Amino acid sequence: MTTEIDVVIIGAGAAGMMCAATAAQRGRGVVLIDHATVLAEKIRISGGGRCNFTNINARPECYLSQNPHFSRSALAQYSQRDFIGLVERYGIGYHEKKLGQLFCDDSAQNIIDMLKTECDQAGVQWRMGTSIGAISHDGTAYQVRTSREHWRCASLVVACGGLSIPPIGATGLGYDIARQFDLAIVPTAPALVPLSFDPKDLFADLSGISLDVSVQLAEGKAPAFRENVLLTHKGVSGPAILQISSYWNPGDTLQFDLLPDHDAGQLLEEAARSEQLLGNVLSSWLPKRFATAFCEANFANKPLKQYTPKERAEIAARLHDWRVKPNGSVGYKKAEVTRGGVDTRALSSKTMMANRQPGLYFIGEVTDVTGWLGGYNFQWAWSSGVVAGWNC
Repeated sequence: MTTEIDVVIIGAGAAGMMCAATAAQRGRGVVLIDHATVLAEKIRISGGGRCNFTNINARPECYLSQNPHFSRSALAQYSQRDFIGLVERYGIGYHEKKLGQLFCDDSAQNIIDMLKTECDQAGVQWRMGTSIGAISHDGTAYQVRTSREHWRCASLVVACGGLSIPPIGATGLGYDIARQFDLAIVPTAPALVPLSFDPKDLFADLSGISLDVSVQLAEGKAPAFRENVLLTHKGVSGPAILQISSYWNPGDTLQFDLLPDHDAGQLLEEAARSEQLLGNVLSSWLPKRFATAFCEANFANKPLKQYTPKERAEIAARLHDWRVKPNGSVGYKKAEVTRGGVDTRALSSKTMMANRQPGLYFIGEVTDVTGWLGGYNFQWAWSSGVVAGWNC
């Protein structure tokens, strides 16, 4: 038996719930289908359990895509200010942590409850713990067979995310659906993810050390990010590394400015007569264990006064331009999002609908739009979800 409905949405995460509530509030009949039995697990674990739900600085320049202007329309139609207004209407306390990042005061569950309430009040039907079987188009409508029933709908919205964090259920279903309807897929990769190194290239015994540095790609293909870097037993992590990882490709080299707030040449000249070892001098500005290991790996660690002016200039240059080449990332299991996805050149930026497949929409992480660390990806979920919800 086939059930007729206006809209079927696959994926009850951030984008899917936002789309469902918006479409249902327009009077559309909506069913929200998800294979998971627990609602919005990715929201629940985000931000250390407090959900970094948006960023007050969200703008198109903070998103990566092979179609770089695609995000502009959706972000303008439904901005971070609009979502903050929704949060405030529900009386959810929040605070800015740093760099425009907004977190719940209490729990990420507040955001999940808010979105579920929005859906419930608008009459959205739920099908959790339901897997997708076959999808087809009969010439006038979409046929969606699931493990529970068979739906026929005018609009099909794909909001089932990317490949990041497979332990909570990530799959490539969204990409499979796109390919079925002849939409191209931009190659995917883990993003917002720690990077790994050969132990000899990074100092294996320095795990746990945090550095306040600036990092960019030596190849010049990405902006510089100024935040903390954490040395781990596998490589490097921390906010600056997660940011640059979204731009990194195998073979690219990271370029660190270890003293972004100082002129290293001037500092070394001022201490030129010091009898302290170079590593001890550098420990005035860098963690001591790191400073010592850095010197031993790059220079003879001798009293500073024994270096020539030319050698001091070389040391200063290296401090502002330390280069190391990752040998990979730690993969989708630790990645916060997926880079790449459904090629947005096949979608309308104003509606999120496939240009050549009327009634088929792709939103959220499944698309080739990847935000910076700090609430940007949730804002893309809200914006793309609302825009699709207004049009599906």
